[in-house]
Amino acid sequence: MERIISVALVGNPNCGKTSLFNALTGLNQKVSNFPGTTVEKKMGETMLSDTVKLQIIDLPGTYSLYPKSADELVTYEILRNKSETNFPDLVVFIADASNLKRNLLLFTQVCDLGVPAILALNMLDVAERRGISYNLEALSEALQVPVIPINARKRIGVEPIKQTILERLPKAHAAFYSIDHLSQEMLAELGKVSDKRNAYAALQYAINAKELISEKSLRIKEIFTQYQFDARQFQEEEVFARYHLIDAAVKKSRIQAQDNLKKSITKRVDAVLTHRFYGIGIFLVLMFLIFQAVFSWSTYPMELVENAFAFLSEYVKNALPQGVLNDLLVQGVLAGLSGVIVFLPQIIVLFFFIAILEDIGYMARVGFIMDRVMRPFGMNGKSIVPLISGMACAVPSIMASRSIENKRERLITILVIPLMSCSARLPVYALLISIFIPDTAVWGPFNIHGLVLMLMYLIGFVAALLSAWIFKHFIKSAQQNYFLMELPGYKLPLPGNLLITLYEKASAFVVGAGKIIIAVSVILWVLASTGPRDKMNAVAQKYEQHMAQLNETEKNEALLGGLNLQRDADFLEASYAGQFGKFIEPAIRPLGFDWKIGIALLTSMAAREVFVGTMSTIYSVSGADDNLHSIRAAMLSETNTQTGKPSYSLATVFSLLLFYAFALQCISTVAIVRKETGGSKWAIIQFVYLTVLAYGSSFLVYQLFG
Repeated sequence: MERIISVALVGNPNCGKTSLFNALTGLNQKVSNFPGTTVEKKMGETMLSDTVKLQIIDLPGTYSLYPKSADELVTYEILRNKSETNFPDLVVFIADASNLKRNLLLFTQVCDLGVPAILALNMLDVAERRGISYNLEALSEALQVPVIPINARKRIGVEPIKQTILERLPKAHAAFYSIDHLSQEMLAELGKVSDKRNAYAALQYAINAKELISEKSLRIKEIFTQYQFDARQFQEEEVFARYHLIDAAVKKSRIQAQDNLKKSITKRVDAVLTHRFYGIGIFLVLMFLIFQAVFSWSTYPMELVENAFAFLSEYVKNALPQGVLNDLLVQGVLAGLSGVIVFLPQIIVLFFFIAILEDIGYMARVGFIMDRVMRPFGMNGKSIVPLISGMACAVPSIMASRSIENKRERLITILVIPLMSCSARLPVYALLISIFIPDTAVWGPFNIHGLVLMLMYLIGFVAALLSAWIFKHFIKSAQQNYFLMELPGYKLPLPGNLLITLYEKASAFVVGAGKIIIAVSVILWVLASTGPRDKMNAVAQKYEQHMAQLNETEKNEALLGGLNLQRDADFLEASYAGQFGKFIEPAIRPLGFDWKIGIALLTSMAAREVFVGTMSTIYSVSGADDNLHSIRAAMLSETNTQTGKPSYSLATVFSLLLFYAFALQCISTVAIVRKETGGSKWAIIQFVYLTVLAYGSSFLVYQLFG
């Protein structure tokens, strides 16, 4: 029978956990949430032998088991309770050899919870460049655990870790720190404990809960008062006692240490990249270059995708008999998918560069340099990480805000994250910009498309800052405000890690959006192809009578002149989808939107990128050719039947761009905000203020320039 060993990867942030996880699992991994939380966990599998499977959990990074944020609390929750289904058989603790003392604090705390452990010593090459090296046998003897040298980025040490797990699963370590001096009565009342390890876990949980779990904090305060227990004093005493042991272990195993090292390259580079003025300028230049690349690098791949869908649509259209199934597949499913999948190359290019910046260590510097910018708006430098992550998707970004210790700053960050232009908006931006903004070169290789795209992202960021500034005056907190962030060393990006990241992003977009798009496209096709019998019959009779009055020559001329296209457009207007669009048209007409856009506004409530698929389906149903180029041409050439002017004027396009920049058209975001904030109050406030902002800004732009 197959034997399964569960292993948790534990360590400080930026210690190399993710690189080791990727090295162990490759693409055999999945992302989900820890039970009862919205914090993401990565799980993967690898075979140790023909009969032994290794299940690996990559836990959130933390500096100690006294976490300051909710995502750090998850690591402790998993390790403290042996009755939990996620409790691991073994911990592989990844430690940064260039900063070993700090890493070993968490290591000794984890061992004291009774979890068997292996110490994987990473970044030995960085330590050696700083003049530090270790006798690993002496370190293993001092800590009484297996110590394995690794280079996670180069996949060195992966096989020895597997062999160590397979040959001898380590036993639980003897306690590094004793709590015999504490009141057993207090510990028993806190956790109903029976042994010292459980007592220690219960005490840590109580101290954590006092800060992070509001519903239990009152009772915990009563217990601490009753037994005159000073949580801060206990924590300080424990940390000092642990560092005393750690100092002895490190001193025993360290071979040499040169204190007078020359200023490192990292410090010289940081002097420029983290400069209070130059740093922000460099960041903006990098963003500008990335947005230029999003258009220029993806042009040819997008054409290939368009041509592939055009070929596929034509093939399906000719291969299947004419009828409902043919129309559903061609006009519904393929038209909807083609309108969104065509923008996958742009999304890959965007996240290719973001992944590189994260891998080399630059994104942590962005948080550092932006702290001074964020503070006047009620946030700090840690807010910039979820905000920039919002360029991918608001849902995981809102989860990432759990790393922000201050509750007020975290809430403000959550409320403004949806204003950051996510990947779901990119297809909308790209479609409207590429059709209606001239592709004019400026400043040599740079074009207006890239400038307008960057402008849309900047508009979202500025709107997020201004909204945060307003919320700052209404959301009060007595919690102390501080900002601590470790800057990792610079590293060359690893192709393997980049490929895994891009695969995850691309598959999440294609699979996640694809399911929604297919469902919406099918529903929309049905609604756009059927309607009230009297209205649909009236359209059919109108064109039958018109054709009956023509001779054969005139019929051919009428068909060539677009009579069929006009007939299909009239059928769409008479359909259920058209009737709904007509119903809401008076409300959106002041924004420059017609009933067709109204249909897309409704369907894109499921996901913003559905807008493009909806427009593709609408214009496919109303008679446009299946090629996306022709659908674009149909949108560009369409005229308003009442005014005779183009339906998509420049004012309408910018009004639509602003509406999608601000509107909260994402049900998943509403759901996650409700869960993260503990109720519907802030989710409703967020939805209302973003809807008002979207409508108001679109109204002003169209009325001023329309």
